[in-house]
Amino acid sequence: MVDKITPEKLTIAGKVFSSRLMVGTSQYPNQKVMSEAIEASGAEIVTVAVRRVSIEGGGESLFDVLGERFHLLPNTAGCFTARDAVLTAELAREALQTDWVKLEVIGDDKTLFPDVEQLLLAAEKLVTKGFVVLPYTNDDPITCKKLEQIGCAAIMPLGAPIGSGMGIRNPYNLKIIREQCSLPIIVDAGVGTASDAALAMELGCDGILMNTAIAGARDPVKMAFAMRSGIEAGRLAFEAGRIPRRLYAKASTPADGAIEL
Repeated sequence: MVDKITPEKLTIAGKVFSSRLMVGTSQYPNQKVMSEAIEASGAEIVTVAVRRVSIEGGGESLFDVLGERFHLLPNTAGCFTARDAVLTAELAREALQTDWVKLEVIGDDKTLFPDVEQLLLAAEKLVTKGFVVLPYTNDDPITCKKLEQIGCAAIMPLGAPIGSGMGIRNPYNLKIIREQCSLPIIVDAGVGTASDAALAMELGCDGILMNTAIAGARDPVKMAFAMRSGIEAGRLAFEAGRIPRRLYAKASTPADGAIEL
């Protein structure tokens, strides 16, 4: 009997995680569904927007719901300048007692694409301040390499625009990023369903961060489990190594020993 085969574990900044799926906490119909979906996802890293969370009293907070079961990853969503992003990260470190931050510096509120100039500036400042920086960026190999050289702990290129559900629009860029960067590559944004997640993992990415694809699904709990399964299958396929693509057929049954008439 074959023992259960599981993917290799993910390591970021010296911390080891069994799950390669990271999830967000927004857009769920209620906190009960959010909690059940996160459990179904198997995620260990949960990201929260610093500007959206109140740590004061007045009802059950996200921190009450999540407790100490998860590795909280504050993000700088809603920041449009390096200055705002750095300040938001510093507030998160003080409030949550963590040096980890998902860095977002957005260029405009329509496309939600990163402002690369401000992103690089913010990343450099945060690294010098001792943060473990996970930057959300374009799927641009040059920018990703610069972020690695700055000292980020992982690189988080988008698969498609945030919340679009368009899937992996440029797999070739992700392959180049994977080849050129030694850091963990976490696809952030654009994944819409489990097959998108599996494809990203088959390309050699180390993990995926998602929110809308799960929270906006008709059944978020089932979708969370589907994403978990897709990521595990895609990662195992990458580790196993797919057969090369061929233009013509190749018989799977050897000709040796064939009956001669």
